[in-house]
Amino acid sequence: MSHLTEPGFHTLQFYATALYPCSYLTGAQARSQVAAPTHLIDSRTYSGLVEQGFRRSGLFTYRPHCDACQACLPIRIDVRHFQPSRTQRRMWRRHSLLQARELPLLWKAEHYALYRAYQLGRHAGAGMDEDSHAQYTQFLLTSRVDSHLVEFRLPTGELQMVSMIDTLESGLSSVYTFFDPNAAGSLGTYGILWQIDRCRSKGLPWLYLGYWIEQSRKMAYKSQYRPAQIFKNGNWIDLATG
Repeated sequence: MSHLTEPGFHTLQFYATALYPCSYLTGAQARSQVAAPTHLIDSRTYSGLVEQGFRRSGLFTYRPHCDACQACLPIRIDVRHFQPSRTQRRMWRRHSLLQARELPLLWKAEHYALYRAYQLGRHAGAGMDEDSHAQYTQFLLTSRVDSHLVEFRLPTGELQMVSMIDTLESGLSSVYTFFDPNAAGSLGTYGILWQIDRCRSKGLPWLYLGYWIEQSRKMAYKSQYRPAQIFKNGNWIDLATG
């Protein structure tokens, strides 16, 4: 158990978990640092925690705290200076007809069916493809911070993608996105580009993408959005020089 010294964190305590198998690096053991108690982590406090490399899953606020590994690095996109690549511009145009609608955190059977299809199509065998209604709700629909869903539909009304997003004092945090695994083109790329555009419309400077792991194929894609910063040794630094 320990305390962070940043202002506003004096009422929180921080615990290190036991070791558990790493989800991203084969054969590695992971450990997390967890902020508690959860009922004291409101939107303002959570914004400060994200600035210190934390992230949340439901009510669980954590950051990597591994004994001998620093592969998981918090990453955020510099929205004001972001310039899309040629491929990213093509994906933006390809999905430009999608209609986005922001919603509060709510249960919709249609969302859950898409979530299940996404997990079975993209992450079969990883465990989340077996998530029950209750597990899905706990993971994505439980929050004490400023959170909302965004659903993306074709003009015909067919649901294509759902994103869960937190609004922070300094930006948006992309919590999780799932989409039709059989849809043409990269819906995931479009989802990030949409969130960058949303940050700009709100005057927010950063889009937080969670953790970047260069050695993990599932997480390395986040470095394709430049310029970006990573949180390393207690400071945000330019990814290009980190």
